[in-house]
Amino acid sequence: MNIKFPNMNIKPRRISVRDLVEGYHDDREGGVRGYYGKLDIRPPYQREFVYKDSQRDAVIKTVMKGYPLNVMYWAKRDDGSFEIIDGQQRTISICQYVTNSFSVKLGNWDMSRMFDNLNDDEKKNIFDYELMVYVCSGTASEKLKWYEVINIAGAVLTKQELRNAVYTGPWLSDARRYFSRPGGPAYGLGSPYLSGSPIRQDYLETALKWICNRDVMSIEEYMGSYQHHQKAEELWNYFQAVIEWVEATFLKKRRCMKSVDWGSLYNEHHTRSDLNPDELETDIIQLLKDDDVSSKAGIYSYLLTGDEKHLNIRAFTQSMREIAYERQGGICLNCKEEFELGEMEADHIDPWSQGGQTRAENCQMLCKPCNRRKSDK
Repeated sequence: MNIKFPNMNIKPRRISVRDLVEGYHDDREGGVRGYYGKLDIRPPYQREFVYKDSQRDAVIKTVMKGYPLNVMYWAKRDDGSFEIIDGQQRTISICQYVTNSFSVKLGNWDMSRMFDNLNDDEKKNIFDYELMVYVCSGTASEKLKWYEVINIAGAVLTKQELRNAVYTGPWLSDARRYFSRPGGPAYGLGSPYLSGSPIRQDYLETALKWICNRDVMSIEEYMGSYQHHQKAEELWNYFQAVIEWVEATFLKKRRCMKSVDWGSLYNEHHTRSDLNPDELETDIIQLLKDDDVSSKAGIYSYLLTGDEKHLNIRAFTQSMREIAYERQGGICLNCKEEFELGEMEADHIDPWSQGGQTRAENCQMLCKPCNRRKSDK
């Protein structure tokens, strides 16, 4: 039965392994194709092959036994070809096995066997196995809605992979060359300062967030405006400029730097002439040693903005609060009125910025209105 969207059809189709692997070709950078060359197995928004050997082997054993695999999803293109939305890992596992790229222990055999080592009836079982595929065709916006439905249902596309599905084109292909390859240019330059995986499009998404923050626009707007451009040099040059500024400003690489929003800091502060890298390094070392600083990643934003909120200064414990409350007899030291403990807030007597530490002897209890007026000063 067809599933109807306003401008899109979704049709179930049974595809045999024999047809799936016909014309299979893996050209790495050039892509992976199958199904008589009509199926783009690894479109620009999809990840590289990431199955572990045990997962890959399980796919082949499932096919060999005739058990059902999960439904796969293809999208039909305007030229009549297809691209995989969900099912890339299973598809490549099958194609690689049939083309003798790896061996699997099957049946009662103790040794692993490649496809060419199978008996004719075993080969036929694999070739005749049918995959359940849903094929959709329609507008880009309708496809995006469908991709989101699939994602909710358990598919593996991230937000950036969903965007890639909609804004595929020459610009995206070039951007992926920089940002989406394991060990690629963006990873080699930015890995000390970024978390995530290039394969899952984390590096591409991060670079887009940074430049869109600068240009005050959404990632979708940026990708849409550049979709049909041939080169992604603007994004790559901007990314390089951010990382080079970080390296020149902060002299030592630290693990906590991976959690910093470097793009926003670069956009706001890269033209400043008052930043002394040696002095910044001295301050960083001191702050890293401060037990009251809960957010080590926030040190970099704090040093550039002076805003203590980035440090997430350690709060007074409940025990410290109770000791100070009893010491004061429940009296707010500012307005001299009496309050219940729950009506008061803990405050540093000597401010943290002036060397005051988060200890019981440096804790005072103020009523909430007084403490908030003090904080606003």
